[in-house]
Amino acid sequence: MLKTLLISTLLLAGMAHAAPDAQQLLAATDAIRNPDKPFALTTTLTEYRNGKQTDSSTLAVYSKADKVGGEFRSLIRFVAPARDAGKLMLKSGNDLWFYDPANKASIRISPQQRLLGQAANGDVVTVNLAKDYKAELGGEEDVQDGERKNRHAYKLVLAAVAPDVTYHKIEMWVDGASSQPIKSKFYADSGRLLKTAYYRHYENRLGVLRPTETVIIDGLDPNWVTVMRFADYGWRDIADSWLQKDYLPRFKPE
Repeated sequence: MLKTLLISTLLLAGMAHAAPDAQQLLAATDAIRNPDKPFALTTTLTEYRNGKQTDSSTLAVYSKADKVGGEFRSLIRFVAPARDAGKLMLKSGNDLWFYDPANKASIRISPQQRLLGQAANGDVVTVNLAKDYKAELGGEEDVQDGERKNRHAYKLVLAAVAPDVTYHKIEMWVDGASSQPIKSKFYADSGRLLKTAYYRHYENRLGVLRPTETVIIDGLDPNWVTVMRFADYGWRDIADSWLQKDYLPRFKPE
């Protein structure tokens, strides 16, 4: 009887600490980063070199999930600096387009192209990583977060399964209790570390604790840092017409 009780206790303990499903955990981080209804926000990107600010850009972001596939479609409007105001970037499916009202031309661009500092085009559009990557559990680790606090995390290893994604491979550390992303490492096809990102300053936005700041550090030069700050979250009725390439020349924010 005692032996049976001991075995049952050990089995229950094992179940209580059972490893999570990696793909489901990745989807949970998506839900934390991305609101589940059409929304808008303001993204400010600030670049630093050796601790000194060298550039800055402000973007208005409008995003909604496709009703069929679930992928996010996003329209990005450049607000500042003045030289870029009015320019647009559109993500529709895996296509990314840039529109400059000065020459009224829409040009297809790569998600990997750099927008500002260490932030790529693909970093400012809304994405569901669980749709573009296959996740595997890489174990459990204690890691330091972006606010220099130690946290126990699951490590996810993400391999790209969709074409035209921004990064070939990603390693992500996720808080085991809250499913909040803590940090990520992004890799090129060659295996070279491109950058490390820390998700921090979690605040209640649209009913969920979300990171309001992402700090991106260059993979070769840790003194090259880009900070992405997210503000002005709000539910937004986004017309489907806004998310069509042919509509870009006629777009006017309401």
